[in-house]
Amino acid sequence: MLGQAWAVATYPSENGESSSIDNLLQNILISRGITDMAEMEKFLNPCVKDYMPDPSVLKDMDAAARIIADSILNKEKIAVYGDYDVDGITATAIFVKYLRALGVDVVWHLPTREGEGYGLNVGAIDEIYKSGAGLIITVDCGISGLAEVEHANSLGMKVVVTDHHSPDATLPNADAVINPKRNDDTSGLIYLAGVGVAFLTIVALRRELRNRNLPQDLSLRVSDTNPMNYLDLVALGTICDTMPLIGLNRAFVATGLKVLDLRNNLGLSTLMKVAGIKKSSVYAAGFALGPRLNAAGRLDSAAPALELLLTDNPLIANDLAQKLHKMNQDRVDIQNSIMISAGDLAQKCCDAGRCSLFVCGDNWHGGVMGIIAGRLKDKYNLPSCVATRTDGVINGSGRSIPGVDLGKIIHDALAQGIISEGGGHAAAAGFSLNVENEKLFCEFLENAVKEQLNGEIPHCEIIADAEIDAGGATLKLVNRLSALEPFGQGNPEPTLVLNGATLKYATTMGHGNHVRGSFMTSSGNQLAFVGFNLVGTPVGDFLLDEANTNTKIMLLGKLKENEYNGHVSAQFFLEDIAV
Repeated sequence: MLGQAWAVATYPSENGESSSIDNLLQNILISRGITDMAEMEKFLNPCVKDYMPDPSVLKDMDAAARIIADSILNKEKIAVYGDYDVDGITATAIFVKYLRALGVDVVWHLPTREGEGYGLNVGAIDEIYKSGAGLIITVDCGISGLAEVEHANSLGMKVVVTDHHSPDATLPNADAVINPKRNDDTSGLIYLAGVGVAFLTIVALRRELRNRNLPQDLSLRVSDTNPMNYLDLVALGTICDTMPLIGLNRAFVATGLKVLDLRNNLGLSTLMKVAGIKKSSVYAAGFALGPRLNAAGRLDSAAPALELLLTDNPLIANDLAQKLHKMNQDRVDIQNSIMISAGDLAQKCCDAGRCSLFVCGDNWHGGVMGIIAGRLKDKYNLPSCVATRTDGVINGSGRSIPGVDLGKIIHDALAQGIISEGGGHAAAAGFSLNVENEKLFCEFLENAVKEQLNGEIPHCEIIADAEIDAGGATLKLVNRLSALEPFGQGNPEPTLVLNGATLKYATTMGHGNHVRGSFMTSSGNQLAFVGFNLVGTPVGDFLLDEANTNTKIMLLGKLKENEYNGHVSAQFFLEDIAV
C-alpha cells in the first residue's frame, strides 16, 4: 500500500523442512552470504577470540607499536588527537584510558566542529607541542592531514596515524600510518570503525610492551590492564559510525554490549540512567547513548562527552550526563526547525527526477547537517547531501544508500578542485567548498551518482528475508531469530512477510501518529501489532477504517518481543500491508 515493491528471498526446499524455524534461520544466513556450517556457528556465537586477527596484519602496525612503546619507556608526554563524533570520542577515550593506566603523561585534543573543523589542525598541533608532548597519536582522523603532519615533523614531533577513512593518493609523512583502506594494506579489515583500528593498535602496543624488558612497576601495570575492558566503548563507536556488523565488528559489538551491561564505565553507566536505558542493545547505543554523546560536538565542543567517558567521579559524571541530555534536546529542536525547509528543497530535487539530493540553506546549524541528510536519505532512498551557507563558504554532510560510494565521490570532487576539503567513507562523508562552486558541486554529485547507479533512479524496494504463515509468528520464533543479533548495518533485523492474517481491530496511539491493534492468525491466535508513523498513510487509513475489520491481508515488518505487566509475547512491528 505504500508503493514499495516487496522482494522476498527464495530458498531451495530440503525434505519439506523449509518452513521450520531452524531451517528459516539457516536460510537467512545463506541469503546474507554465510553458507559454510562452521561460519554459521561462528556467526551465531560471535566471540572476539574467534575473529581477532594478529594486529600485525595491518600495515605499519608493528612500527607504530614500537614507536609508542619507546615513548612510554622514555617517559615522554603523549598526545591523543581524535574527532568530535562518537567514533572519534570513544577511540580517544580508550587510548587515553589505556595510557593513563600505564602511568603515561597523556594529553588529548578534540577539534571543534564549527571552529577547527574535522581532522588535524596546525594551531592545535602548536598547542600540543607547547604542552611538551613528543608524540601525537591520531584516532579516527589524520589520513588526510598531509600538511599538518609535516608541520608536526618540522617541530621535531613523532606522529602515528590511526584512521579508517579513505586515504588520498598520497599518505601523510607520519612515522607510522595505520589504515586498513591503504592501497598496500592486505588485512581485509576495511569495515572497521576508527575505534576498532585504535583498539587493535592498543592490543599490538600491549604485546610489544610485554616483549620488552620493562621496569617492574610498568610490567605490573601492563599485565593488570586488559584492553577487553574497553569493548563497551569499541561497540559504541562501531554502532554509532554505522559500520557493518560483520566479522570482527560483530564480535566487538556482541561482546561490547555485555561489557556495557556490567556498568564498569561510570560515565556510560550514568548516561544510561539519565537516558532511561535498563539493558544495553544496538538500538540503545545507536539511538539513546550515541545522540547524547554526539550532541556536544554538534552544538559546541565534544569535550564534555569525552570527559564523561574518562571520569571516575560520580558527581562530575552526573553533571556531564545531565548536560549532554539537555544538549541533545536542544539539538533536536534545532534539527526540527531546519528539517522543514530542507524537506521542501529535497522534494523539489526529487520532483525534478534527480538521482541525488543536494540542499543548502543560509546559516543553518552545521552540527545537524548529517542527521538531516540521513533523514532525507531514508525518506527518498537517494544519496543526500545537506549543507549550510555561511560567509561565502558551504559546509555539509552526506549520507548514502547501498550501491553508491559517497566517500569516493567526495574524494574525486576534492581531487578536481570542486571542493576545498572533504573526506569520508561509502555511507557518510563531509565536505567544504566556496559558494561559487555550489552549482558545480551539485551537478558533479548528480553525475557521479548517476554513473554509479548506471543512470537509474533507485527503486523503492523492501527486501524481506522470508515469507511465512502468520500462525508461525510466535514468541518461539522471536527467540530463535534473536540468535542473529546484534542487528545493525550489514546485518539488519529480519524482515518478514506474514500470510493469512485477518484484521481484528486497530486504533491510534501515542500522539495520534501511530497505530496499534491485532490480527487473527490462521492458527486462531491473536497477534498484536504496532505501526509507527502510519496515521495519514494508506496503511493507516485502511487499518483504522472499521469497514475493513475481518479482511484478510498480508503483513510486512519485524517480529519482536513485547513485555507488558510482566507478560512476554510476540508483537509485529508493521511497516506495510497488501490486501
